[in-house]
Amino acid sequence: MIINQQNLAALFTGYKAAFNTGFRTSEKYWDKLATMVPSSSSVELYAWLGQFPGMREWIGDRVIKSMEAHNYSIRNKPFESSIGVDRDNIEDDSYGIFNPMFQEMGYAAATHPDQLIFALLQAGFTTACYDGQYFFDVDHPVKNSDGSTTSVSNMQDGNNNPWFLMDTRRPLKPLIFQKRRDYAFTSMTSMQDEAVFMRKEYRYGVDARCNVGFGFWQQAFGSKDQLGPAQYNDGYDRMMSFQSDEGRPLGIKPNLLVVGPSNRENANLIANAEIINATTNTNRGLTDVLVVPWLK
Repeated sequence: MIINQQNLAALFTGYKAAFNTGFRTSEKYWDKLATMVPSSSSVELYAWLGQFPGMREWIGDRVIKSMEAHNYSIRNKPFESSIGVDRDNIEDDSYGIFNPMFQEMGYAAATHPDQLIFALLQAGFTTACYDGQYFFDVDHPVKNSDGSTTSVSNMQDGNNNPWFLMDTRRPLKPLIFQKRRDYAFTSMTSMQDEAVFMRKEYRYGVDARCNVGFGFWQQAFGSKDQLGPAQYNDGYDRMMSFQSDEGRPLGIKPNLLVVGPSNRENANLIANAEIINATTNTNRGLTDVLVVPWLK
């Protein structure tokens, strides 16, 4: 290949097409349990988290509820992936061998939110959410109608690989994927670029600005106990009993059981089997099962 800007532009188009193929065809899981929230600054404050506004009969004046402010925020982080292609490979027409690598770069960009979301989910037993407690904790403070406070648990302790019950039906799902700048494929191929001049290397890369965080803990239940019918029932029933600060039922109803490969068999058994241990499985069909490779 003759090295000129026209041919380099055509090369970039080909590499970008390979990147887009990898990005477009990759299977993604994060949007099943996380809401994408656009960001317009370096950090976003989610002061309204914890508020579940409900309806009441309108008698007399409106009753204005003062929103309790929380200091939970998500700061955007920059991420990148870059590779270099030697000029000699392009000049010798061997550039086509790099197409699979650019497809793999597209796959990495597409599944990057998965890696962030599920790493955060596993860390939910030791990472704080909006109320200052761990996302999965035994003592989330919830106010009663009389002003007193009750500690509420959304977890089971244990030494097994974690599994999670979630209610993902609301506008804000249990986790947040915050996006400041979308994943973009770029290049450095000008003869004036230092890498091209000094090392005859053309550079290609993808970058983005984003981060992840927690939404409402009431929409998630995490367990490190073994995944069995008794443990599943306990988590399911606890989630359905969650109430707002005024003592109003939140209407939480788990619809998704999230597990890693180690819990795949038990999860599918609980969610789909008609009979378990010679007993009718009353949990059949209550939740969908999501098995993701990013969990244990």
